[in-house]
Amino acid sequence: MLEKKEAQYEKVVLIGLITREQPEEKLEEYMDELQFLAYTAGAEVAERFTQRMDKPDSKFFVGSGKLEEIALYAEENEIDTLIFDDELTPSQLKNIEKVVNRKIIDRTQLILDIFAQRAQTSYARTQVELAQYQYLLPRLTRMWTHLERQRGGIGMRGPGETEIETDRRIIRDRITLLKDKLKSIDKQMATQRKNRGALIRVALVGYTNVGKSTLMNVLSKSDVFAEDKLFATLDTTVRKVVIGNLPFLLTDTVGFIRKLPTQLVESFKSTLDEVREADLLVHVVDISHPSFEDHIHSVNQILQEIESNHKPTVLVFNKIDKYSYVKKDEDDLTEVKPENISLDEWKKTWMAKSEHPSIFISATEKQNMEELRKLVYEEVKKLHVKRFPYNDFLFEYFEEES
Repeated sequence: MLEKKEAQYEKVVLIGLITREQPEEKLEEYMDELQFLAYTAGAEVAERFTQRMDKPDSKFFVGSGKLEEIALYAEENEIDTLIFDDELTPSQLKNIEKVVNRKIIDRTQLILDIFAQRAQTSYARTQVELAQYQYLLPRLTRMWTHLERQRGGIGMRGPGETEIETDRRIIRDRITLLKDKLKSIDKQMATQRKNRGALIRVALVGYTNVGKSTLMNVLSKSDVFAEDKLFATLDTTVRKVVIGNLPFLLTDTVGFIRKLPTQLVESFKSTLDEVREADLLVHVVDISHPSFEDHIHSVNQILQEIESNHKPTVLVFNKIDKYSYVKKDEDDLTEVKPENISLDEWKKTWMAKSEHPSIFISATEKQNMEELRKLVYEEVKKLHVKRFPYNDFLFEYFEEES
């Protein structure tokens, strides 16, 4: 029985580059995230390999000497899979495979694999399948011999696993069919959004694994799936929430991530439409994560790409219960790191710096939740007054309490 359990985990190594655009400190963050992605997909990370280069090698991504070192390590330690931190070109994949007789996947393929595992509804599965085929098409020649040898596993779930004989024409036909299917569902979902009535729409947005679904459960008293893994939620969930006697619609959306595959942005268009059509964004941030400022920037970039960066926004800094503060000695002249800043100092920094109202909470411990409810109530009320200027009776709840 024990042997069967161990067999479920693939032994993998992670490979990344230190470049001019990606310094060592930044790469460490990306590699930590890649390790969490690998864990989410069901892998055990045995080793990390990094190399300093001006830019990725056009033939092998890393240098030929480094690749030989990785190949030797993989052979000696019975490594199943090599995972690269950036998207590899079809030629790089082909060249690396000639040197290393192991399964090779990149960050994009790993994220697509997690999405394939997590997709629950027919709609989410269709979105993921489309993204997988779009990724697969330019890599077709290499993929079939590769799949015949490797027989599935991480990065191999989905279309390629059973369709070894598929050619480009059939894949293009399948992509067209999936796009048509998504267009049809998109129309239905757009109609559903219109039929929700004139209620103010609030969308939870944020980096993956920041606690959006947990917050959704607390605010709406519903039971949305939440787990401490990346992309625990793929399907959009909409709930009617009433704070005081002011009703609004609250939407939980798919988490964002750095280096998000372009195929996923395109195929998850309808999910992102929930954000586009929202009246108010609640941007949830994991304050306990050392790179939370970078996460905010990544989310803002995606919001800009979908033209939703100018919407009214509330910044919610979650997981204050997990925040660890390390006080520096007065004679310590080294650079101040995020963990050397106390929560009170962060509050002063963000309250002063941000154009959006912000609040610090713990959704799991229900800390400051009543303050959050009041803040969301006030922001929804502002929008509600603009849309329904004669509906004053709704606004008695918190005004009487205050």
